[in-house]
Amino acid sequence: MSASLGTGVFVLSLTSIPILYAVYAFLSVVNLIIALEQDNVIDGFVTFYLKEADPHINTAHGHVVSYWDGSAHYLMYLLMIAAITWGDSYRVIGLYWVGSFLMQTIVYILGNAVGKYGTQVGFFFIPQMLYIFVSVWACFRVFSQPSARDTQSTDILNTVRKNLLHRPLDLVFIICLLLAFMFCVFRGLIALDWSCKWCHDYTQQYEPYLKDPSAYPKIQMLVSMLYSGPYYIIALYGLLVPGCEWMPDLSLVHSGALAQAQFSYIGASLHTRTPFSYRVPVSSQLVFLLVNLLYTLVPQALCYRCCTQPEFFLRPTAEKKED
Repeated sequence: MSASLGTGVFVLSLTSIPILYAVYAFLSVVNLIIALEQDNVIDGFVTFYLKEADPHINTAHGHVVSYWDGSAHYLMYLLMIAAITWGDSYRVIGLYWVGSFLMQTIVYILGNAVGKYGTQVGFFFIPQMLYIFVSVWACFRVFSQPSARDTQSTDILNTVRKNLLHRPLDLVFIICLLLAFMFCVFRGLIALDWSCKWCHDYTQQYEPYLKDPSAYPKIQMLVSMLYSGPYYIIALYGLLVPGCEWMPDLSLVHSGALAQAQFSYIGASLHTRTPFSYRVPVSSQLVFLLVNLLYTLVPQALCYRCCTQPEFFLRPTAEKKED
């Protein structure tokens, strides 16, 4: 993103949210062009930017993030623009975007600060930070959108009265969340260089990318442990105790964050821009993909359950009035 485009985003954001997302959609297309040119699919469109931009954009992580921004974020922006145009709420897709954006931004800033490219940050870092500040403002606007859930009180009462044994799907989610929590903490400990034979063997055989000197994978795992770890505990509470109205919104934010994180991590682990010694061995790729895809799908499935069947997480209107 150039300085002029960053300034344009700032000016437009002060006037109209739909125009802001339209500009973001355009910038997503720019990121897609960057990724395609890096893969030599096209040539000559952003050559100057690739030479002068922050080194982050030329790493495997930056490359895969460009694809995510040019596809997933682009679709989210179009959906939000359509919802605003038709007068509908864009809170659901907006919260998913908030999680994705925050995860991408945190890893970008911290990775640049502590990685091997920390001393090579150039002028284009300034418009990137401007873009981030405006996006944070947009995140608050998303949270200010009213929640639109229309559920009958009788449905809420009937669902709340069911114990866990009569909610087999939630029981499965609880087991999956416990496994996801352990896997999340395990990879976080690897990122912290925990001296354990299991950690060393797992890293060597399945995820050597965690040792990449760019620091993006390490930061990714640490942020995931500090962000996803507490979420899994809170989500367990939300599945056990009825009336946790924050559960659907929180699941949307987290599922968006983990989708972005896992897409970036899986893609960069297999990408040719990653040095060969840090790439996933060919013999381990099937296990690596299976484990990471299952880990990615758990929050997405839980989010779908929370948003499509929210009765257990809601309270009857009478209880709200008493409060």
